[in-house]
Amino acid sequence: MHTDQILIFDADDTLWENNVLFERVTDGFLDWVTTPAERERVTALLDRIEADNSAAHGYGTPVFRQSLVDCLRHLYGADREVTAADVARIDDLLTPLTARGAIELMPGVADTLDALAGRHHLLLLTKGDQDEQQAKVDASTIDHHFRGVHIVAEKSVDTYLQLTAELGLDPDRTWMIGNSPKSDIAPARKAGLRTVFIPHERTWVLEHAELGPEEVTLQLGAFPELLRHF
Repeated sequence: MHTDQILIFDADDTLWENNVLFERVTDGFLDWVTTPAERERVTALLDRIEADNSAAHGYGTPVFRQSLVDCLRHLYGADREVTAADVARIDDLLTPLTARGAIELMPGVADTLDALAGRHHLLLLTKGDQDEQQAKVDASTIDHHFRGVHIVAEKSVDTYLQLTAELGLDPDRTWMIGNSPKSDIAPARKAGLRTVFIPHERTWVLEHAELGPEEVTLQLGAFPELLRHF
């Protein structure tokens, strides 16, 4: 059991459901724009467009919306223009993301954080659109557990090094906890922090990455298992 630690939590798909909402929109979009025979090809096309747009513009619903428009424009080619009606249909598909209500916490998150906050220093580190991520934090009902909330454009090695320096964190007592190998685990380990990997079966494909044995300190099957270690 580790005591008096600094626990930094990822948000999307670690504390609350996120990617499944984007997947539902994507499924609706693919149902509209392609046939079953072409679905795999168009999915791969959309993944490439999302990767390019995320690298250039960041993350969140506005960038995802642009990716859907760009994908449709690519599918139409020179034969047809993307119309206002097309964009309106995309916006209708996006309604679960743009008009979201209460956050759906992952099982056991509220009780686990309540217990951990009594014996550790909890921080939140999430990436994406500033306003969108802050709105999710505000709606989560768990933000009071965190001594600091940090919203960044990207989670890189430099992000973790800067946060460590800014807050004067002791790397030997600081743990990054999340579901993304690419954003939460690999760069945090390279920055000298300890990590807890809690896989989510619906993690976004662009967050996948192969982890070497030296890049995962602790892997758990579910969020409440943190109480066995902290």
